[in-house]
Amino acid sequence: MSDTDTIVIGCPECHRANRIAFAKIDQHPVCGACKARLIRGLPFELTVDNIRTHMNADMPLVIDFWAAWCGPCQQFSKVYEMVAAPFAERARFGSVNTEQQPTLAQAYGIRSLPTIAVYYRGEELARTQGAMPPQRFHSWLEQALDTTPFA
Repeated sequence: MSDTDTIVIGCPECHRANRIAFAKIDQHPVCGACKARLIRGLPFELTVDNIRTHMNADMPLVIDFWAAWCGPCQQFSKVYEMVAAPFAERARFGSVNTEQQPTLAQAYGIRSLPTIAVYYRGEELARTQGAMPPQRFHSWLEQALDTTPFA
């Protein structure tokens, strides 16, 4: 992707689509509607109501499908948040609570928790199941993002 290209990404707060210059991803762009920072390096909650905006955006979306009762999910949530920060300008990080969003769990074929999947413009690029240490997750994510313009 060239510096003159624009991309569309969803706001992690109001979930509205925003068009920004690719070259300005590292300059802390804000949402045109609510003025929240678009690139934060923190996971945000995905629901039936907002997932489409993020799924169809031009930036890869990493989703952690989890549940509150799942011990490995609780352990992995810290790893997920930690690894999200260095990838902030390469991918968005969303979380789906499968207890609160069973429709999404069913729609995306989630059968094991935690499940982590990477999507680009609505297409699934990679999926893994189970908690993993930070280094392994970081390596897995690098490989998953290699096929996108954000590699």
